[in-house]
Amino acid sequence: MSETDQPLWEPPPHPEWLSTMNREGSYLNLPAVVPLDEASLLSQVCRTTGLDDFGDDGWREPFAVLVKALEEEAQLTLMGRLMARNDIILWLSTRLRVTDTLKRHPEILEEEIVAPMFIVGLPRSGTSILFELLAQDPDVGVPLMWEALQPCPPPETASYHSDPRIQVADRLFTQWGRVAPEFNSMHEMRGDIPAECGLLIAATFISDHNASLHQTPSYSAWCAQADFLPVYEYHRTILKILQWKNPRKRWLLKAPEHQVHLDTLLQVYPDARIVQTHRDPIKCMASTTSLMGTLYYMRSDQAFNAEMFENIIMGEATANRLEHVIEQREQGVVPAANIADSRYQDLMDDP
Repeated sequence: MSETDQPLWEPPPHPEWLSTMNREGSYLNLPAVVPLDEASLLSQVCRTTGLDDFGDDGWREPFAVLVKALEEEAQLTLMGRLMARNDIILWLSTRLRVTDTLKRHPEILEEEIVAPMFIVGLPRSGTSILFELLAQDPDVGVPLMWEALQPCPPPETASYHSDPRIQVADRLFTQWGRVAPEFNSMHEMRGDIPAECGLLIAATFISDHNASLHQTPSYSAWCAQADFLPVYEYHRTILKILQWKNPRKRWLLKAPEHQVHLDTLLQVYPDARIVQTHRDPIKCMASTTSLMGTLYYMRSDQAFNAEMFENIIMGEATANRLEHVIEQREQGVVPAANIADSRYQDLMDDP
């Protein structure tokens, strides 16, 4: 095999039970068995929640782009369709419940988010390690996985560590580990650990989190040109909901995608403090390839779509992200007093 014929990423075999399930599913009319069309998804979520007000309409176009891309590009298996439908219904339910909660308790919007700290950097550059390390500080608050997945009803201090939504999140992530056992060693996922901001904004349908789960280049391209101001405004609303009945002293937040939207982030959080992580980009790309490949392969038998590989992981895309941050820092878009740096090797040597 020549170098050019080498696979972009070689996945381990699916578990036998999953291969059997997906093989049998391939004989079915999957769009009919597990529909991913707009009408079916919206009908079910309204019926299940008893609600029908999704709030502003800014989510509708990216939602339509995503479900179209899932059908036309993602090459989903039976398990992939089930997982995608479950995710989308969860995000739509969140929109409905957030809107309903704010209607009944408009005072939530009076909550103040003061000087939040954001950890940003390339994927696999140490953001998660730094996030969980700083989260040990009793003077900061982090969103936990369970409340990021289901922020409504608003969490309460008395039941914060016993809320039944913790077990719901645990079951979801246990299922991820059954589908791809190797994922457990790549990225810890439990209901009671800190969550990335991608989950907080998933219900806007404009997020790298959504794109990271499926090979949908048209959706990724749409998000790349989207206005993220409404996304960060929604992000702030979710934080207000989370702290309303369970106050946090100061928010500590994290997502790699923040680093390409620092100007917009600072429009919504002008007093934000930012920590940028730094690691050899080659090592970041190698680790990201493995992580992204595993996430895609959970839901598809197509190990890696070349277009997704080139646009998201390869050197040019990574260089563009880094250059964008450098420009924003040099131009003063990100005030020097508001940002600090963390080198991966320093963090590993002396946490």
